[in-house]
Amino acid sequence: MSHIDNSNNGGKAQVADGSTLAPGLRMLPSDARADVYRLYDVLRTLDDLVDEERPHAARRVEAVERWACNEPADTYETRVLSELSQRHSLPAGAFLEFCAGMRHDISRAVICDEEELELYCQRAGGSVGIMLTHILGSAGAECETRMATLGRAVQRTNILRDIDEDATHGRVYVARSTIERFGAPLPGGRAELLRDQIARADELYEQAAGATSLLASGQPGMTVCAALYREILRQIERDGYGRTPGRAVVPAWRQSLLIAEYCVKPRRNSTSHAAVRA
Repeated sequence: MSHIDNSNNGGKAQVADGSTLAPGLRMLPSDARADVYRLYDVLRTLDDLVDEERPHAARRVEAVERWACNEPADTYETRVLSELSQRHSLPAGAFLEFCAGMRHDISRAVICDEEELELYCQRAGGSVGIMLTHILGSAGAECETRMATLGRAVQRTNILRDIDEDATHGRVYVARSTIERFGAPLPGGRAELLRDQIARADELYEQAAGATSLLASGQPGMTVCAALYREILRQIERDGYGRTPGRAVVPAWRQSLLIAEYCVKPRRNSTSHAAVRA
């Protein structure tokens, strides 16, 4: 999930400066950027309530489910979504999918195999790709499908980047069958597991190729977002596949080079790129 400053300030949320998404989202057209911030504020607020195990988290998730089903609901999130729906045709199914992902986290359900992990990634990330398609508009029939695939790729990247942080909170998103095959994802002993999982994420980025170029607006900014996220996988590799604990962080100078590459040389393939070399 993206990192938004969720101050519940009536839709004036700003993406945190340290967020991977920040440089790309700042490139969106102003009107679209404001609505994307509003959307992510809603999603980030729900995600934080669930992650922090707030007692009212389930109730807030249920309110969004009710809103998506055209039932009465009045929370900060549903008010923002109702306001957004006056300008965009928001996909109810995608919001129900996202809430299903939140309920998975609330219940701390075990992910048994890669098929279940792919379903979770669709709920937590693919659904967001679909939502963004409806905010930014679609210029091609394949846009929603490819944006959902891109969302799953980003979610898999999130899981690998945050693997140690999640573990400290007792959360495991790597499939149990994968752990049984490669061993527990502990620092210094998870290189093969990470190689396997990075390859799966890279395959999704390749399947999503051209997704952002099919958007009606905001193509350059969303292309940068996708490129910066995929670079996290390359950073995990450069860091020795989890040799030491902690989150993989792409250095600012490397991010700047990658942003320049995509701004100066627009790519037909908007999600696939060669890693910036040191």
